[in-house]
Amino acid sequence: MSNHLDYEINKELGECYLFMGDLEKAEQYYTKAASSNGVHPDPYLGLATIAVQKGDLDRAHVLYAKAASIEPGDKALAGMALVEMETGRQDAAFENFSKALGLNPENMVAIYMLVQLGHVLGRLEEVVPHMENYLGIDPLKHDVRYSLAGCLACLDRADEAREQLERILEHDPENTAAHELLDQIRS
Repeated sequence: MSNHLDYEINKELGECYLFMGDLEKAEQYYTKAASSNGVHPDPYLGLATIAVQKGDLDRAHVLYAKAASIEPGDKALAGMALVEMETGRQDAAFENFSKALGLNPENMVAIYMLVQLGHVLGRLEEVVPHMENYLGIDPLKHDVRYSLAGCLACLDRADEAREQLERILEHDPENTAAHELLDQIRS
């Protein structure tokens, strides 16, 4: 039991120090947490965050992968994907953002990065279902619906794009971006 308590205390201290920006102390406590009870992904996620902040992307990727191997959570997968994006491995990033959204359709980082990658890689068709899943949970998230409309417009699915924009304008008649994109599609 004391092992679990040690783990919780060290993890909490790691989080506190990370929040306060003291990377050295955060790293000490996350390392203690990881060694006191190695079955939780959280200390590795914390250590990965620190590695990213220190600019050590290779180490960050290893730590995110370690967290994902313990428990394939959306945060670990999205973290791996962010590092992959940063290091020019777009296809791997696309796969990991997609997997992250498979586990948690509401991971906003994964959604926006996947849209960006979808444009770059010409894989928007694969992005659309993830956005539709998200909107199934939170239909009034207008920025996601707007991004979906943009993707549909790029895919020459103008009627569907128009429908999405009209849905935004039903709830938010002053939405300038939606009006502008709608005008573009109509012209």
